[in-house]
This record gives sequence, C-alpha cells and structure tokens, in this order.
Amino acid sequence: MKNTQIKYSFVVPVFNEEANIRNLYRRLLEINAKHAESWELIFVNDGSVDGSRQILEDLCRIDNHVKYIELSRNFGHQAALSAGLKYAVGQAVISMDCDLQDPPEVIVEMMQKWQQGYKIVYARRLNYRKDNWLKKVGSKLFYRVLGRFSKVDIPSNVGDFRLVDQLVLREINRMPEHSRYLRGMVAWTGFSHTFVDYQRPDRTAGESGYSLRKLAKLGMDGVVNFSMFPLRLALYLGLLSILSGMGLFLYQLLDVLINGVYYHLYKWLIVIIYIFIGFMFMLFWIVGEYIGKIYDEVRKRPVFIINKMTNFDQ
Repeated sequence: MKNTQIKYSFVVPVFNEEANIRNLYRRLLEINAKHAESWELIFVNDGSVDGSRQILEDLCRIDNHVKYIELSRNFGHQAALSAGLKYAVGQAVISMDCDLQDPPEVIVEMMQKWQQGYKIVYARRLNYRKDNWLKKVGSKLFYRVLGRFSKVDIPSNVGDFRLVDQLVLREINRMPEHSRYLRGMVAWTGFSHTFVDYQRPDRTAGESGYSLRKLAKLGMDGVVNFSMFPLRLALYLGLLSILSGMGLFLYQLLDVLINGVYYHLYKWLIVIIYIFIGFMFMLFWIVGEYIGKIYDEVRKRPVFIINKMTNFDQ
C-alpha cells in the first residue's frame, strides 16, 4: 500500500553513474535533513554495466529512505524515469539526473514554489552545457519548431529536472502511450506552473548517457507525439513544389509564345521529376514514423520491465 505520509519523493534514473551516486546521495541527505519532514529517494538502474548496482544496493542497506528499482535491461532514460515515477508516493515528486548537472541545492527553492501552490515547478537552465555545436543548434531548432507548431506549450531550456505535485503525477501515470516524452506529457496536463532559474554546472565525473543518437530519438518522440508539424510540412512543401512547377511551366510557355524562345522541355521535366521524387521520399519517411509509433502503441508492450525492487516495503 502506498505511504501517503511521505512528503517528498526524489526519482533519479541511473546509467553508469558509479562516480556520482554517492555524491548525489550525500547532497540530497543534507537538503532533506534541513527542509524535508519525510522523504524517499528512488534510484532506477537502467541497465548499468559499471559498479552502480552495488553502490545502490549498499545505500539501500544503510538507509531505508533509499529505494532501488532495477530494470531488466537498458530501456532508455524516459522509460527509467517513468518506472520511478510510477512508484513515487510523495506529495511532491522531484525528478533529476544523477550526473550532478542538476544541482540539488536548487530543490529548496522548488519546494518553496510548490508550497506557494504551484503544481509544476520547472528548473530552467540559464546557460548551455559545453556540448558540441550540433547538439546546441539541434536543441534550439527543436524547441523553436515545437513551440511554433505544437498545441502544447512546452517550455524551452528545461529538461527533466522538475517538481510535480502528486495530482499531476497521477495524471502522468494514467497516460498509456509507449513512446514517452515526459517533458511534453507534464506540460500537456495544463496545471499551474512556474520556474526556478539556475546555472547548470559541468559534469564532474563520468560521461553523458545521452548520445547524439539518443537525443535525436528524444527529439523525434517530442515532435511526433506533440506536433502535427511533419505532416503539415510535407503538405506545404508539396504545394510549393506543385506551384513552382506550374509557375516554371507557365513562364516557359509565355516565353515561347511571346519571344519565340525555344526550350528543351525535357531538361525542366527531369529537374521537376527529381524534386517530386525527393518530396515523395520525405513523405514516405514521415508517414513511416507515424506508422511506427502506431505499431508501438498497438503492441501494448510494457515501457519497462522490472527485475528487482528494494526497500519498497519500508
């Protein structure tokens, strides 16, 4: 049975973070000793292959506030975070990464905002990490496109470092979709929200679990799940292509009739055919993305599989 007496739940996905786990635990312990009446700390091991598992099991033995979920394999960051959120019972639930780039000290101000009545408190970055230029440009472009074409107002410069009220969490856990984009799902609920701004420090140890490929997949999930932009873009490009072809044809026809200029029409036809073939391939790709998402949903496979849970009977 869920313990409704817990005030704060902390949910932390872990993937090969042996160098950061103890430091994060120590800093959260200091904060909770001063500001939290009752709390739980849920670590979700997302298929780590380093020493993370042993460290987490050791923490569970020495502190029953620490709870441990071990997934059967690596399911990805959003799946691991969803697993922890499913079992979080606090009145307020804080999700964060384990790499200490989400400074635990920011949580105190997030708690204060929640106590003022806000149901969602986002931690908003004022600076960018020392990522390569491709990640930075891609991130900016992604949020600009999503903000312009999505019906959901998804804040920019925020990640998965946030506080949500248990009321919000219940609605998130009711959502059945397989492709999880939690940033969009939280925003979609529409509850009152505010921001806490902070400077994000560099990673102190280890390497980021988000490769460029994983970031691209997360971005695609966000666009496909919360925007019709790809389908509309295909429509706009198709119309533009057709109008351009008709305009070019009309221009050549008038030039022939008025000025007597002779055109080799096959040259223009070849160009136009190539353009249309390109757009057709784009359309097939976009439709394929949507079909793939539908296929994932209808299979009804679980988002994650749990191999082991520790301290949840405390």
